[in-house]
Amino acid sequence: MMKFTKSRWLAGISTILVVYVLPPSRAHATNRPRYGGTLRVELRAASVSLDPREWKSGSLAESDDSKLAALVFDSLVTLDDFGRFQPALASEWTHDSAWKSWQFKLRPGTRFSDGTPLTAADVATALESLLPPGFQVNANEAGINIRATRSLPDLLEQLASGRYFIFRALPGGKLLGTGPFYVGESIPATPSEGNPAVLHAARMKFHANEQSWAGRPFVDTVEVTLGEPPLRQLLDLQMGKADLVEVAPDLVRKARQDNLHVWSSAPNTLLALRFDEAQAAGADERLREAVALALDRDTMANVLLQRQAEPASALLPQWLSGYAFLFESSLNLERAKQIRAELPANEASAAEPLRLRVDAVGDLMKLLGERVAVNVRQANLTVQLVSHAAATAGAGVPSSSNTPPVGLHLFAWHYDSLSPSAELGALVKQLHLQETPETLPGFNEIEQRYTEEGQLLLARRVLPLVVMPEYVGLSANLRNWMPARWGEWRLADVWLEQAENPPAGPDAVSPRNSAGVQMPGVRP
Repeated sequence: MMKFTKSRWLAGISTILVVYVLPPSRAHATNRPRYGGTLRVELRAASVSLDPREWKSGSLAESDDSKLAALVFDSLVTLDDFGRFQPALASEWTHDSAWKSWQFKLRPGTRFSDGTPLTAADVATALESLLPPGFQVNANEAGINIRATRSLPDLLEQLASGRYFIFRALPGGKLLGTGPFYVGESIPATPSEGNPAVLHAARMKFHANEQSWAGRPFVDTVEVTLGEPPLRQLLDLQMGKADLVEVAPDLVRKARQDNLHVWSSAPNTLLALRFDEAQAAGADERLREAVALALDRDTMANVLLQRQAEPASALLPQWLSGYAFLFESSLNLERAKQIRAELPANEASAAEPLRLRVDAVGDLMKLLGERVAVNVRQANLTVQLVSHAAATAGAGVPSSSNTPPVGLHLFAWHYDSLSPSAELGALVKQLHLQETPETLPGFNEIEQRYTEEGQLLLARRVLPLVVMPEYVGLSANLRNWMPARWGEWRLADVWLEQAENPPAGPDAVSPRNSAGVQMPGVRP
């Protein structure tokens, strides 16, 4: 059994404790947290979806969606930076000896942002729409029960990450949450057809939720501007027009040279190649081996990506699997040329080159695709870069009927789950690496995962290239930035240093958190 009560006030105390390590000139200005103000965030994405049911596993779009959804929704449990599970909407949990049946007791008194109470039926309905097939979720007097036909020792890792937010769907498609903020206006607001939770807006606003069980967030509003290109974001940060921006890997060095504060996560995005048997060359195991041996991953990571990425030889990163360092992927151009000489002359030749398509958007991905093409051509294989009119941020996109078949795809995969078993299973399923993905084993044992991943790498249907962290630029007045190492933002805990916003006096009215603890200085 576990019990826990979280308060934004505690987050403020943590800031006070660390303030003494700052230079004296700044320590005086940050001697206590402040409430109020607008946190200005800029993203490259032109649109976002706050409906977890619509997200696509592994896509870069899901990464942006989940960061904003975390403002509005909560999960049953969370994971702290020390790998310890902390209660959120669930206050306690137990499981049977086989790890197949889990019982979660819900936190009492939790309310949605409109003031209506959260019920076990709400939780069960939300999770039923998000969990994969084979899970049963039932509401009962004590809370909810999650049952599966196989052992689920990693269920808490799954529920603490990815899409597993709790919400209530209202008539018309709007989703309510219990999180620290609620969705305000979108400027201009253009909901997608059939799903109002998918928003196409130049700017979105999230307002502080006074009903939040964890206590009121520090800032009054989070204003998110969408569709901002990387250079514009960096300029806005320098000019004081933004407090938090994304920093493209090729701009990290410039940002740091300009004395901007740049934070980086653990490597959470894989850039890799996927062979497609739609083109005959993609089905040839010897050709796949030649391509694998021709790839110069060190140059990609250290030169093209300016040391802002790491060469990858595994599907899962080291911090998630624990065994990625055991896999190797070495450059051997001479062996690649030898294999090419043994292939039929008309395979990947001028008559029908190996077609390479970039399935993820962005100039950086195009440059990486060009580097891959250069490497493969050095092995005497003919490669043709083809355009993708409807480029997406995911993987496994079929070729259009109006284009010739493609044998090789460059894609990006964002790690969404803190469960290595769930992440490997999602990647295998999404990329169609096995015939019957719905019957995939659980990969619950590390030896089983290691063996399975080794077999997938040996088949060379997917060739890892590099893994990249995400980079965030922070303004000088943003305080208490304490994100998770794996990339989860915690914007409810940040506050802004603003001279025009004086500290609240002792007579300020303060709401109470879910445990009834008075929170000093919080506005009514």
